[in-house]
Amino acid sequence: MEKRNILITGGAGFIGSHVVELMTTKYPHYHIVTLDKLTYAGSLDNIAEALKRPNHTFVEGDICDKELVERIFAEHHIDGVMHLAAESHVDRSISAPMLFAMNNILGTITLLEAARKAWAGNYAGKRFHHISTDEVYGALPLEGGKFSEESRYEPHSPYSASKASSDHFVRAYHDTYGLPAVITNCSNNYGERQYPEKLIPLFINNIVKRLPLPVYGTGCNVRDWLYVGDHAAALDAVFHRGADGETYNVGGDNEWTNIELIKRLIAVVDSELGRAEGESLALITHIEDRAGHDLRYAIDSTKLQRDLGWKPTMEFEEGLRRTVRWYLNYFEK
Repeated sequence: MEKRNILITGGAGFIGSHVVELMTTKYPHYHIVTLDKLTYAGSLDNIAEALKRPNHTFVEGDICDKELVERIFAEHHIDGVMHLAAESHVDRSISAPMLFAMNNILGTITLLEAARKAWAGNYAGKRFHHISTDEVYGALPLEGGKFSEESRYEPHSPYSASKASSDHFVRAYHDTYGLPAVITNCSNNYGERQYPEKLIPLFINNIVKRLPLPVYGTGCNVRDWLYVGDHAAALDAVFHRGADGETYNVGGDNEWTNIELIKRLIAVVDSELGRAEGESLALITHIEDRAGHDLRYAIDSTKLQRDLGWKPTMEFEEGLRRTVRWYLNYFEK
């Protein structure tokens, strides 16, 4: 079996922790190095099991720290990168755009430069996998159409602009230096271990505590929801079998308006708590819409499914109930 040394950035965060769990268990002959700054959205609790495994090393640090990143490449003989570390909350990007530019753009360049220097043109068996978002594509009309890998970039928020820029730098390093890179752009993820500032965990918490459920505008904005475990499986497939220089979209083929999703979430939480059906609907509170709020996202994953044989497997009802039960237990602690 081929031994590999893979650096996973942001591995103590939401999506990253699921990738670390998958890679350390599915590939026991790999050495997985997790680099995470452990800001508010990252926690060692998320990778508690991986920390016990002999094929895993955790490093606390910043992807913008050039010396640290270069030392990790040298000491651990890194031959693959799965880059998930990023500031990712749109509301936070509106209030602190410079933070997003520094982490999402400069951090990515720091990693690209470290890989380029460490691999020094010896790219056989190397892979730089940049994990990005569908928000780089902008917005879709309510009716018809999905984002494909050929969709033009039209970011509308500081967050999506920073991710679009990092995508372009990854492509530039592939085109200019021949760096063996791939990019994935995913739709909205849901599941266990997401920091409770995002819609689903935030609303589970508010329903439990009978707090208002703030809905932007009319709630008609549409998102394509992807279970985080399915996303991790897609990243595994792309990292190992994706073609250099290619982009792969990852979506759940699971579109819901925000208000429909919230009502469905209320039904599951009320059921789990033994409350009367629809009891928490009164908590829905419509507020002024967010600046630059994209109307609809939807991902066409045909290329990924056709070329690499991946497809989402989690039924939304089951995934949502599993997520709710995890958070109910989490909030009790």
